[in-house]
Amino acid sequence: QVQLVESGGGLVQAGGSLRLSCTAFVRSFSINTMGWYRQTPGKLRELVAVISKDGSINLADSVKGRFTIDRENGKNIVYLQMNSLKSDDTAVYYCNVAARRLGRDEVLNYWGQGTQVTVSS
Repeated sequence: QVQLVESGGGLVQAGGSLRLSCTAFVRSFSINTMGWYRQTPGKLRELVAVISKDGSINLADSVKGRFTIDRENGKNIVYLQMNSLKSDDTAVYYCNVAARRLGRDEVLNYWGQGTQVTVSS
């Protein structure tokens, strides 16, 4: 079983910063990647940042140079540090974990409940 608990969203002025965190509570699963996606009304959910177990990072072009992602493997926590926020960053941000049940090969995706980030211009 995998449960994700997110925190850190809110309202911030353009140019400001926010830090999102997501804790994965797992039982009998091994976590592969942890990351963040975001979605605005009428649009598809899009990748923001993903980090693998060995620390490899994939960042969306739109956030490079402004956002960073890191994780604490021992605590199953992933962070998204968002700096120089723009109004275009306004969205619901979802934590994502790809995990494999111990003893099995299939990798499953799990999602947090989402946290609203609003950037005022």
